[in-house]
Amino acid sequence: MRTPLERFYPLIPAGGVGSRLWPLSRAVEPKFLLDLTGTGSSLLRATYDRLVDLATDGVMVITGEAHANAVTQQLRELRGSDLVLEPSPRDSAAAIGLASAILYQRDPEAIIGSFAADHVIDPVEDFQAVVREAIAAAATGKVVTIGIEPTEPSTAFGYIKASKSLGAKDAPHALAVEEFVEKPDAQTASAYLATGDYTWNAGMFVAPAQLMLKHIEANEPELYAGIMQIAGAWDTPERDATMNRVWDTLPKTAIDYAVAEPAAAAGDVAMVPGSFSWDDVGDFDAVARLNIEKTGDDLFVLGDKNNVITEDSTGIIVNNTHRKISVIGISDVVIVDTADALLVTVRDDAQSVKNTVAKLKEQGLNNLL
Repeated sequence: MRTPLERFYPLIPAGGVGSRLWPLSRAVEPKFLLDLTGTGSSLLRATYDRLVDLATDGVMVITGEAHANAVTQQLRELRGSDLVLEPSPRDSAAAIGLASAILYQRDPEAIIGSFAADHVIDPVEDFQAVVREAIAAAATGKVVTIGIEPTEPSTAFGYIKASKSLGAKDAPHALAVEEFVEKPDAQTASAYLATGDYTWNAGMFVAPAQLMLKHIEANEPELYAGIMQIAGAWDTPERDATMNRVWDTLPKTAIDYAVAEPAAAAGDVAMVPGSFSWDDVGDFDAVARLNIEKTGDDLFVLGDKNNVITEDSTGIIVNNTHRKISVIGISDVVIVDTADALLVTVRDDAQSVKNTVAKLKEQGLNNLL
């Protein structure tokens, strides 16, 4: 009789461009491949490292075909059979669903854990303890989310409402989930925080692979049929042919719609609170905050500090060229200098960087995206 931990298989969906981190994050080198914390380790590498010690038999990565070489260079220990390459973006339900189906084919008792490639989490030991508790709760037949305690009434995240104890062995903090709520307006988010019953939905899921597939089959039967067809051929010589024939026919939908929300309505979802610091590093304000908190510097330089001269300024400078940069008397500045594009803004407007990306698309400047 295997323990729940002995049945655990982590998977890492590594997708998205990170348009609010332009011009540093691009389609050919999205944010999960970048070192945004000055540690010398990319976000993907850090995600892999905090999961691999929990894994029964390696970690699975799901990413686009365009990133295959970069991912394998960063994760040289990753086996080819554990690298799922998407011919085109089909959203999170297809990515996580296919990985779950492959692992279920290999081990019908598998418990999967899905963790995005672009999160910053600390300390690792606390994260791993929460994941172990989530695995124990999942073993009772639940889709388990990890809820992040809100630090502000953010409108950038979905929310999870949970209150009653699950009463699961080895998962003392697990709570039954009543509902998932989409990104609210500011007034609603403030009301959520006041109740103390809501956490941020960070998109981390731990569940029996069979249960994930059960809900996908019930809610997205076309998607289920397609991923099961691909999974059946995955560890055979027919893998590539089947993937190329079926993948682009799969419907696009998010894992929240395909699994989390209907599973919560059916009483199949639990939540374990995350007792660690978490950030999805969504924009340069977040990059600045993380690094300034860590270093204590009023102005953080990501890159060659010798090429930056500052006076009476705060914020963040990303120096990706050999140019000298001088900043004088500017508070909360954001400067990102790359070979073919320069961004200058302030931290309060960091979310608006995505508008520049939209305008570049309108102008057909795809070489800059």
